[in-house]
Amino acid sequence: MSIQWFPGHMHKARKEIADRLKMVDVIVEVVDARLPYSSENPLLAPMGSFRNRPCLKVLNKSDLADPAKTQEWLAYYQSQPNVTAMVFVGNNRPDVKRLMKTIQSLAPHRDGAEKPLRIMAAGIPNVGKSTLINALAGRKIAKVGDEPAVTKQQQYIELPNGTQLYDTPGFLWPKIADPASGYRLAMSGAIGKNVIDFEDIAIYAAEYLSVAYPEQLKTRYKLTELPEKPEDILLAIAKKRGYVKTGGVVDMQKTSELLIVEMRSGMLGRVSFETPKDIVVVVPDDEQLLDEGDAVIK
Repeated sequence: MSIQWFPGHMHKARKEIADRLKMVDVIVEVVDARLPYSSENPLLAPMGSFRNRPCLKVLNKSDLADPAKTQEWLAYYQSQPNVTAMVFVGNNRPDVKRLMKTIQSLAPHRDGAEKPLRIMAAGIPNVGKSTLINALAGRKIAKVGDEPAVTKQQQYIELPNGTQLYDTPGFLWPKIADPASGYRLAMSGAIGKNVIDFEDIAIYAAEYLSVAYPEQLKTRYKLTELPEKPEDILLAIAKKRGYVKTGGVVDMQKTSELLIVEMRSGMLGRVSFETPKDIVVVVPDDEQLLDEGDAVIK
């Protein structure tokens, strides 16, 4: 599945971020701990390396992710030049304190009123960036929502300790070229529900879960055995939950939405959608940007 998703405010945000990088000391990129690679923005990395700014990768929603796979991701990021990584859980107060301390350690030359620390928060839609910003500010500043692209314009926020924070809109790149990443993003909720085919995504999810987390899948839906085909797994779930219409027709739409919603919310247990071994080097097409409109699935 190849996805194009570049509403007008995201196009504008990309340009604003490039300009803002000249003025900040540290980039804080929030990624989803369940899919750190797929929830990175490949357009941001070249800008960050060009400006040679230290980058802190914040693996948010780590309470939903597989702990063993999260450790693999932390080790991977820590091995990258000019990159630091840490796990983070929403409004967890110890995590908030540790986050601020880590940010300050990346720019020790910026302290006090005369040299305030300047940071930029970035992240694609629905990775929890707004929740992180509100936690740092100690009050509700950034709008939080379950739908992607809630933040649509750049915001300047002064934190209690005098740190200057620039909040950027969540934006995706013009085209998600890696099909597997497109599916993982859809599984996580980073792509708007109006542009995904729930049954298609659920079939992909069922196939992945049957291999990576078979026992959790069987336990959640009280299945003694898992069918080999993902379509049959969905049928088995539908029958267990009573999603059968008059005449014995299975409601695949309802079943697909059930699996995706419960997987996203952690009701199947802590699962991750990828490991560092799943990284595919894809050069984004930065020449053909979509100016307006919804995503296009191809």
